[in-house]
Amino acid sequence: MGQSLSEPVTTKCSLICKNEQVKVGLSSMQGWRVSMEDSHTLLLEVPQDPSASFYAIFDGHGGSKISEYASRHLYKWIFNQKAYQEGDIVQAIENGYLELDAFMRENKVLRDDLAGSTAVVVLIKGNTLYCGNAGDSRAIAVVNGTVRPLSHDHKPTEPAEYARIKEAGGWVEYNRVNGNLALSRALGDYMFKTNSKKSPKEQVVTAFPEVIVEEIDESWEFIVLACDGIWDVMSNEEVAGFIRDRLMRQLHPDVICEELMMTCLAPDSQMGGYGCDNMTVTIIVFQNTKVQNLENVALEKHLLL
Repeated sequence: MGQSLSEPVTTKCSLICKNEQVKVGLSSMQGWRVSMEDSHTLLLEVPQDPSASFYAIFDGHGGSKISEYASRHLYKWIFNQKAYQEGDIVQAIENGYLELDAFMRENKVLRDDLAGSTAVVVLIKGNTLYCGNAGDSRAIAVVNGTVRPLSHDHKPTEPAEYARIKEAGGWVEYNRVNGNLALSRALGDYMFKTNSKKSPKEQVVTAFPEVIVEEIDESWEFIVLACDGIWDVMSNEEVAGFIRDRLMRQLHPDVICEELMMTCLAPDSQMGGYGCDNMTVTIIVFQNTKVQNLENVALEKHLLL
């Protein structure tokens, strides 16, 4: 069977939760892969700071060891930072990624030179959103009906990534780091972090995250976090339209996550990999926003007919 099963595993792990600010749906599915290597974090209230919420998706490769551990602990490394206590949340996210990565590298149980994971996180505190990303999982927002990227995919062919890889002694072949890894930033993957003359941020593959900061207002409709099992099949605009249409029909976000994954699932395992990956999606819907108001208008029109 190689890396694909003869039939996909379509059993879904889904949940829904809400507070006064957001309604959140999440779902994950193994699909055609022989194992599930995705993990996630969903915290409406972070124990270290109940005024903040935290959402993350981790797409593992070479095993699930790194992604599973990161899903349980990355937020602690971020929120326990001195920088966080001092209000420098961007620095806290950057430090948290790098320090967790260093910890896992030194841990005999966790260290695996061939295993790694993407990590895309959304941290919301008050009306400020922080999105940290390392790898090719992705987050987008829909604001007033328009897609707004919250992260950028880290691919070895990107000019800045390519330059760092070359400077650290690596190379890019077949659009992969050293002809092997399809992404240029990740937790784990310690075989690409061996240049003693370079800092962790400067390694062939680095865990250093790119952080984007946005201010949220009433025009924000929803946020989507997903692994590349979704984004390799559908564009940002296609995903946004798919979700927005179903929110307008008042479907719950966990159900929309499930429908999105089944739409992306390949009909067979001979599709060149597209639609054959593990899939995880989180949808964060802002309460009392324009999309909610549009739902109410649609309902009112229906009642008047």
